[in-house]
Amino acid sequence: MIRHTVAFKLKHEIGSEAEQDFLTAAKALAAIETVEKFECLKQVSSKNDFAYGLSMEFADQSAYDFYNNHPDHVAFVEQRWLKEVVDFMEIDYVVIG
Repeated sequence: MIRHTVAFKLKHEIGSEAEQDFLTAAKALAAIETVEKFECLKQVSSKNDFAYGLSMEFADQSAYDFYNNHPDHVAFVEQRWLKEVVDFMEIDYVVIG
């Protein structure tokens, strides 16, 4: 299992229509067939400047690669992510043991 996570900050003002539109578009990624346990999260710690997070799981590397190369994901990255995200940190985990 791979847990794919990303913490990010948008260029949009918090609470704005543009921000909500972006988050709605991000949530649509959950419809890609190999995505499991998708969550769109609001970051609440004062220990960093990120505002939101996405978390999802994949059964294996093949399922992750399917998602990563899926036309809907590629289009989201090219048309939304690269234009609207000002900072992010991506971490992919596998269980130890």
